[in-house]
Amino acid sequence: MSSHSGLTPAGSVSGLSARSGRKRGMVARGMLLAGVLATGLSGCAGTGHAPQLPPASFVALQEGPGEEYVIGPLDELTIFVWRNPELGASVQVRPDGRITTPLITDMPAVGKTPSMLAEDIKLQLSQYIQEPIVSVIVNKFAGTFSQQVRVVGATEKPASIPYRANMTLLDAMIAVGGLSEYAAGNRARLVRFDKTTGKQTEYAVHISDLLRKGDTRANVMLMPGDVIIIPESAF
Repeated sequence: MSSHSGLTPAGSVSGLSARSGRKRGMVARGMLLAGVLATGLSGCAGTGHAPQLPPASFVALQEGPGEEYVIGPLDELTIFVWRNPELGASVQVRPDGRITTPLITDMPAVGKTPSMLAEDIKLQLSQYIQEPIVSVIVNKFAGTFSQQVRVVGATEKPASIPYRANMTLLDAMIAVGGLSEYAAGNRARLVRFDKTTGKQTEYAVHISDLLRKGDTRANVMLMPGDVIIIPESAF
């Protein structure tokens, strides 16, 4: 009996060895995974990913050009002169940027806001009537290049779209017919030029998530002059 009291059964020894080996393997794999994650995170920090824009709000959206809309060639305008309807008119801005209305010939319109144009018309009409009250409404707008949103790359029909107040990425993509078959929509970039600083900034936009998954968080507000660039998938 005593000759066997200090011995451990062979099965118990192999079981301990197996458990110890599995434990060492799990620790090694954990260390390897931590190293991979650390490498990946440090790589992301150094690549300078494009910043993200906040999601668009759907509250109190309005149609039509904004208050600071700049009139462009081929815009259609309605001009009202209070108490003098015969002096008003519905006109289209000519390619040369000018309009003609009763008593006013070849007035420059391109590059002005509606309120600026109304003030200029008021000054001209003051030669004929006392204290005219003039308003200008933009019915159909094409806008100058700085007032357009351009969508280029892998889309069904690349185009320059007149900017509207509260225009979103979804509005622009609907206007160009969506993504093409081979578009890499989640690698798209929105290029925005800041007039005050003179700097150009690129933002990441996830158009595939917006159009194919219905992710409203991917919908962002646009600004006049924005350029949306959509690359093609490599495969």
